[in-house]
Amino acid sequence: MLNVIGLVVILLCVFGSYLMSGGSLEVILHALPHELLAIGGAAIGAFVLGNSLTTLKKAGKGVARVFKGDRWKEADYRDLLALLYTLLSTFRKGGANAIEPHLDAPAESPIFSRYPRLLADHELIEFICDYLRMMTVNFEDPHQLAEAMESDMERHHHEELAPQHAIQMMADGLPAIGIVAAVLGVIKTMSSIDQPTEVLGAMIGGALVGTFLGVLLAYCLVGPIAQKLQQIIDADFHPYTLVKTAIVCHAQEQPTEIAVELARRLTPSPYAPSFQEMETALEAVKEQLAAAPA
Repeated sequence: MLNVIGLVVILLCVFGSYLMSGGSLEVILHALPHELLAIGGAAIGAFVLGNSLTTLKKAGKGVARVFKGDRWKEADYRDLLALLYTLLSTFRKGGANAIEPHLDAPAESPIFSRYPRLLADHELIEFICDYLRMMTVNFEDPHQLAEAMESDMERHHHEELAPQHAIQMMADGLPAIGIVAAVLGVIKTMSSIDQPTEVLGAMIGGALVGTFLGVLLAYCLVGPIAQKLQQIIDADFHPYTLVKTAIVCHAQEQPTEIAVELARRLTPSPYAPSFQEMETALEAVKEQLAAAPA
């Protein structure tokens, strides 16, 4: 919804001010199709030329993510903390034999199945399972574990940012591509220098539409999309920090409640459950653990 509001404000203010100052849309509308073809075609062609197929696919998904909005809600963070508490409590109580069946087949696990939205995030679930599985084979040095998790998180974040960088580069190049389109229009105008003044004026105006479109698309559409995508990717990185904190605290032999509480304190403020809310959620988890067969 905010994306639509932003686009409407841009169009109303830019073209409204133009019309209020006495401008005519006829020149812009006449030049728009071929200027868009030149600018859009060159930008897309350069984007394809400069990026791998994997990056192109991720960029398409990234643009869709921008218009879908944030993936993580307050309930998702609360569920993640509850999931971590359940897994770590099961690990501490029953050891490797108790936790391994859940890690080997998360989709079939009664623990993971309680949180279908989290289970749909395959990369996060794989991250959790991998490091808990490593701990079942006595990889429990907290410092080594923290370093390994940090390295994995940095790699994942870098890969996720690749399409955002590609889109930002497109935004940076659009003003120059708009100049290319404008120069083509000037070349066309100069080849018709014998035409009447009103004809030449319309041709020059049409040529300047290229510069206008390049700048408008760069700073009012593609650039903001790249910026919003980076914000979403950064927001999606927070759950990994919570997972790392809880698992490393478990490796340090901290009580499970303390591990989850420290992770809760790292939850982004707008989505962080309160201490009381988390206590209520964990009471329900404790009841489920008590009722589970030994």
